[in-house]
Amino acid sequence: MLARAAFIILFLVLTAPSKGQLNVSDKAKAFRVLFIGNSLTYSNDLPAVVEAFAKAAGQRSFSYKTIAFPNFSLEDHWNNKDVHKALMKGPWDFVVLQQGPSASDEGRAVLLEYARRFAGEIRKIGGRPAFYSVWPSANRMQDFKGVSDSYRRAADEVDGLVFPVGDAWLNAWRVKTSIELYSADGFHPSPLGTYLAGLVIYEQLYNRSPIGLPSKLRLSSGVTVEAPSDQALILQRAAQEANRLFGRR
Repeated sequence: MLARAAFIILFLVLTAPSKGQLNVSDKAKAFRVLFIGNSLTYSNDLPAVVEAFAKAAGQRSFSYKTIAFPNFSLEDHWNNKDVHKALMKGPWDFVVLQQGPSASDEGRAVLLEYARRFAGEIRKIGGRPAFYSVWPSANRMQDFKGVSDSYRRAADEVDGLVFPVGDAWLNAWRVKTSIELYSADGFHPSPLGTYLAGLVIYEQLYNRSPIGLPSKLRLSSGVTVEAPSDQALILQRAAQEANRLFGRR
């Protein structure tokens, strides 16, 4: 009897997938993620960047839908029938919520109020809310902390994930100030800014380190996103550190 038990234990150890390795059934089951936001989400097709990272790393496939309109807050989305229809077409594993920087008292109040409302609907379909924590405009650099605080508070109140992208931007600049994360308008992300956002979100969703992910991605649309070789590792480490300090899973 003891010999048989020992054999069974040894068999399970030898046949269990190693850390980071997925079995066939796991790979077949895609993450289903709904993104709700504005131009900070659809610029450079952030969801497709996350999809490309997952594919490159051999992780579970990433199935997503994006509902994002210019200048929309979560209140605007709540009053838009498109979002409620999309929610009902789930199930969604995660619903990613994003509005503007929300560092002001008014912006924070809207974020918190509609985070609570959306969280209730998301839980009804078996999903979990997640918050894409963004950044202020280049002429409001003093608001970085306020933005981060607002999104973390929203996540804390509804037991959601938080993707601390603005914090990752600051981490990258501490190493190399010349990395261009803003686009020319001083608010929207450059392709590098979106690359870094994708790293943060990938690590949070898949619970896998972003270190070693490819510096060049070909998105499902055919568009290529590339980080210069001297900057890719800086961005990957910046994402990892932001998630370690501020991420919420």
